[in-house]
Amino acid sequence: MRINSEEEDTVVKLFGSISRARILSLLLAHAGRSFYQREIMYETDLSLQPVQRELNNLVTLWIVNKQVTLNKVYYQINSSSSLFEPLKEVCYKKKD
Repeated sequence: MRINSEEEDTVVKLFGSISRARILSLLLAHAGRSFYQREIMYETDLSLQPVQRELNNLVTLWIVNKQVTLNKVYYQINSSSSLFEPLKEVCYKKKD
């Protein structure tokens, strides 16, 4: 699920990174679901290096959880973060 270009422009301006904006939008749209790094690459249409960099940044900020299970790494939005609801509102503002 992608946000429209106007919403993406707003999120990019706020966060300063199209990679971060796309990753956050994907993970927020699918809160409760875990993704492999390659799934995130495919869904966001980004290459490996920007995805790795932004996931590391988001994990460090406690916005994204990283879980290793049987040598597989999964990423999921941290819905317990105090930033979860504000980020969701920014990425998916309601149309009036």
